[in-house]
Amino acid sequence: MKATKRLELMQDFSRIFGYEPDDALFVFTPARINIIGEHIDYNGGLVMPMAINFGTYAVICKRDDNMARFASVNFSGVITVDLKNIEYDEQHGWANYPKGIIYYMMAEGHSFGGFDVLFSGDIPKGAGGLSSSASIEVVMAMAANSLFGLGYSQIEIALLAQKSENQFCGVNCGIMDQFAVAMGKEGHAIMLNCDSLEYQLLPLNLDGYGIVVMDTKKSRQLNESAYNQRRSECEEALARLQTAFDVQYLADITPEHLDKVGEMLGEGVLLMRARHVISENARVKEAAKLFEKGDVVALGQLLLASHKSLAADYEVSCEELDVIVEAAMAHPACTGARMTGAGFGGCAIAVVRKDDTEDFAKFISEKYATKIGHLPGIYPVQSGQPEIL
Repeated sequence: MKATKRLELMQDFSRIFGYEPDDALFVFTPARINIIGEHIDYNGGLVMPMAINFGTYAVICKRDDNMARFASVNFSGVITVDLKNIEYDEQHGWANYPKGIIYYMMAEGHSFGGFDVLFSGDIPKGAGGLSSSASIEVVMAMAANSLFGLGYSQIEIALLAQKSENQFCGVNCGIMDQFAVAMGKEGHAIMLNCDSLEYQLLPLNLDGYGIVVMDTKKSRQLNESAYNQRRSECEEALARLQTAFDVQYLADITPEHLDKVGEMLGEGVLLMRARHVISENARVKEAAKLFEKGDVVALGQLLLASHKSLAADYEVSCEELDVIVEAAMAHPACTGARMTGAGFGGCAIAVVRKDDTEDFAKFISEKYATKIGHLPGIYPVQSGQPEIL
């Protein structure tokens, strides 16, 4: 499949840029889902993302000047930038994500020449929660790193991509998305400590079950959502709790101390946010044990508990996400479901018996359309990993 994609992208490159890309580099980076561990990456917690087989492809070729041209088969037009004068431009839309990568590579002292780069993504358009932004950031970083011999490791690429999204694009995200995209491995999920960056590859042991992405088709813009507000609330809760707990992050507090947390924060938003972070971190630890056992029924129940916490305590769900999770849980082949990603729309995931995936998709589509008024997107996914081909 990737060989076919490479040929198609090379032909598109020639059509868009007007020449055949001799000595071009072809790179793929995956999108990701988060199996469990939501909204705790920036709270120092454990997360369990999985790179998937949808993602972003790029063909890059050197130029003889200091200009960079960005194009995508998914969008019209070519964005031309002078490498000596890279800055965020709202009119450049999607191209700001790869532009930010180049900006910070140069800010870190790397010097390189111009290039033409063409992107192509097969991530379902508008499917929030699959981290298309991290995918294009990492593919740009890997392409430039390899083409110009800059010497970044994959973890350094993940950190660079996070910095770019935080500071260049203005989205105050944690490290999970970029790390999962850069470090994903086929056949595995990742359990990542977002504070230390210690990680463990967990073999996917689902015993005849697979993961299905369910796109609500409700779009959201992450930097326009309540994401930054939630982060600020967590920081305020942490500051209060640090007067009694010797911790650096909210996720350092264990569920055994929730009564004390409640006494200190009182009933209200801060307690709700802290309760989600503390309980969700514990669920990630339990999920790792269930993967080892291959207990997909108990794993599914953890996913459902995660969704309920995100809806009630973190308040980042919505009608569409709740309806699609409820519909998934009504199907006998599904052991569990939850929203994935920042919320406010976007996608949910479900653990579904593989032999029943087609029937599950039909069932969910009918249930969802009846209540919401339009069909969802249903996408069975497999694990993936970044590649330079």
